[in-house]
Amino acid sequence: MRRVQKHFQKEAGSFDARVLKSVPFYRDMLEALVSSMPFRINQKIKVADLGCGTGSVSLKVKGHYPRAAITCVDFSSNMLEVAKNKLKDYQDIRYVESDVMDFDFSGYDAVLSSLTLHHIWKGAAKRALYKKIFRGLHNGGVFYVADLSTGATDYLCKLNLKKWEEFLLQSLTKEEIAERKKSHKEEDQPFKLMEEISWLKEAGFRHIEVIW
Repeated sequence: MRRVQKHFQKEAGSFDARVLKSVPFYRDMLEALVSSMPFRINQKIKVADLGCGTGSVSLKVKGHYPRAAITCVDFSSNMLEVAKNKLKDYQDIRYVESDVMDFDFSGYDAVLSSLTLHHIWKGAAKRALYKKIFRGLHNGGVFYVADLSTGATDYLCKLNLKKWEEFLLQSLTKEEIAERKKSHKEEDQPFKLMEEISWLKEAGFRHIEVIW
């Protein structure tokens, strides 16, 4: 995690440009994450944005739910500074420099996370986090994750990697692609989708769905 933190401290200023070249359908992913939340437009809700990065998810939340009170959580101070600037025109936003594993989720209506939790390398730690989030949410609260998962078979893992490389080739040099793949190998630990679903059930979540 220290490696990941150092990486994002360094990358904060260029992250928004990099992510569009690194993650296929990134804008569609954020729209699906936020627009599927089951709240009324003018409802006052309390939202935690885990691993908020540059604040893109929180910005999307404010566009859909203008009365939302948002807590932006990230362990990179540089990322939080970028988020503060991006969200400077909005009220009811607070910024917490913290590892997501240490955050108190008590009293939230929604916990959102985009491209963050795959940095948790141990399944036991992720299972514990899911239980902690479930216990903290209000009755009827939701936990939405947009993140990486790995294929169920070696064939699917290789196919996923091949398709990702094809996407990267559209806008990156071979040297840049090698750097992205190196970071992925050293910093990311996606788990199988069915494992993630079983951990969510174990934590107590009832309505589990793959929306997008």
